[in-house]
Amino acid sequence: MASTSTGTPPSTLRAPTSKGTGVHLEGVTKSFRTGGETVRAVAGIDLDIASGKVVAILGPNGAGKTTTLDMILGLTRPDTGTLTTFGEEPRAAVRAGRVSAVLQTGGLLRDLTARETVRFAASTFPEHQPVEDVLDQAGLADKAGRMVSKLSGGEQQRLRFALALLPDPDLLVLDEPTAGMDVTARRDFWRTMHADADRGRTILFATHYLEEADDFADRIILMSAGRVVADGTTEQIRARGSGRTVSADVRRGDVDAAVERLRSLPGTSRVTTAGDRVTAIGEDSDALARLLLTELGGTNLEVTTASLDAAFLAITGDEMPADTDDAEEAR
Repeated sequence: MASTSTGTPPSTLRAPTSKGTGVHLEGVTKSFRTGGETVRAVAGIDLDIASGKVVAILGPNGAGKTTTLDMILGLTRPDTGTLTTFGEEPRAAVRAGRVSAVLQTGGLLRDLTARETVRFAASTFPEHQPVEDVLDQAGLADKAGRMVSKLSGGEQQRLRFALALLPDPDLLVLDEPTAGMDVTARRDFWRTMHADADRGRTILFATHYLEEADDFADRIILMSAGRVVADGTTEQIRARGSGRTVSADVRRGDVDAAVERLRSLPGTSRVTTAGDRVTAIGEDSDALARLLLTELGGTNLEVTTASLDAAFLAITGDEMPADTDDAEEAR
């Protein structure tokens, strides 16, 4: 049975790390030989991920997400650049039990119960968190006696999560962590993740659920063609991708004049109308709102940002696919 922990168990358990840099990448590149050609999967990344944060990595197929996670996990080494995890070389951090991963796939023996599975994995660790504690934290306390073959896909994913918690890692790397979970289970899972982050654990996850990244990540790293093309909160990325939308009702007869005035404002990319309602998209929502309310006498003002999906398309030029598993990218 393959454990979801990625390395040799630690000799002692640790309190969560203090705030600081958990993961550091500087000038990191990685290329692969495929079909007789050399393909650069990661084309130069500079990145710092602080401890105690929930960070999402998004990107289209072939963006370099999986390769980046593999390097952070010590499964492959950068060709050039520097990559450290809590100040250590990634494999050393894994061997120390400071890093665990929850992957979409991994060997689970179908004829064992959930509790037996965790006990079996725990027996390989000199020190570990109590079996019942990790089962409870993973939301499996009431299903611990159920055979793995009888667990749903989402419940099996939670079992992998329980296994990853055994060494009490400082960094959890999650690949599509809530695949197969229903809405309630997904929210419960992320409530647990944020509680862990508040105690200092770093959560780094790749997902194809834009809504999930929007709702639960403190920060989004958007990758395309092996590079980081956007990095910030969802609000910042939405604004960068397509600007903010400001709309208001204007007096009848003044609509055309309002449109012309709004279009003249620097940074305005689009102005549309629907009856007396004028909508403008631009970089400076404060200036647009001020103009609509004061000079143009607008009422019923509304300011919104574009969806994360729209921002993704605007920044990368690609629609977010239904499944962003790029395990085969350039390999």
